[in-house]
Amino acid sequence: MPSKLIQKYMREEHLPHIWCPGCSHGSFMRAVAVAVDRLGLDHDKVVFVSGIGCSSRSAGYMDFNTIHTTHGRAFAFATGIKMANPELEVILFTGDGDASAIGGNHLIHACRRNIGITTLVMNNNIYGMTGGQYSPTTPTGEFGTTAPYGNIDRDFDIAELAKAAGATFTARANTYDLNQATNLIQKAIEHKGFSLVDCLSICPSYYGRKNKKGDAVKMIQWQKEHTVSVQKAQNMTEEELQDKIVCGVLCDYDYPEYTEKYQQIIDRVRKD
Repeated sequence: MPSKLIQKYMREEHLPHIWCPGCSHGSFMRAVAVAVDRLGLDHDKVVFVSGIGCSSRSAGYMDFNTIHTTHGRAFAFATGIKMANPELEVILFTGDGDASAIGGNHLIHACRRNIGITTLVMNNNIYGMTGGQYSPTTPTGEFGTTAPYGNIDRDFDIAELAKAAGATFTARANTYDLNQATNLIQKAIEHKGFSLVDCLSICPSYYGRKNKKGDAVKMIQWQKEHTVSVQKAQNMTEEELQDKIVCGVLCDYDYPEYTEKYQQIIDRVRKD
């Protein structure tokens, strides 16, 4: 990250970060900082919220209004902050387990409300911080400390889950193309309503090692070789897409934002 961005947006006294070598959470945190810088957002009107997990360290490193909450409850805290002060730009850092396991119920209700929160799911297919347990996004057949013979569950597609629940903007980005990731995060922040970016991170320490994926370079190379754009995917068969990652904007439409609708009720009651 350029030194000017570090000085402007990071709590330097908390650096260097403690993520494992090769972890791409820091790369996505940089993408967020660049997106915020491009948009020229007011420091005092941005709030970063996180739950528990490797990804949730991000909020502590960012020099904004930040709150590090309890496991799975980041959506509830973010909702409360946005309801209390709709003018704030609320950006939520979460992981695949934090968002779709213990926090899954809060996720789907935040989506259906279409409340103006930007959610960045740093999805590395594993519970990294607590020892490599399989998560809701661990692919079927892959290994974890709690799946020593392979995971028998079907894995969640978090972006599709959010779309089905009512999110009005969903996208997917990977570690290999961080320029695209930055652009998608910027679009998500600009979107009025609930937005979610499924940030495909890599975890060489647990997921990679457990599943013989190689080092960080090989894991990023795999992403490069297996990623297709949304546009290209539209002309591919289901069989051709079987081992592919579709990246780009997956869903983008307008629907009334929750706090704005709520304010209309307040105004109507006061008028009556």
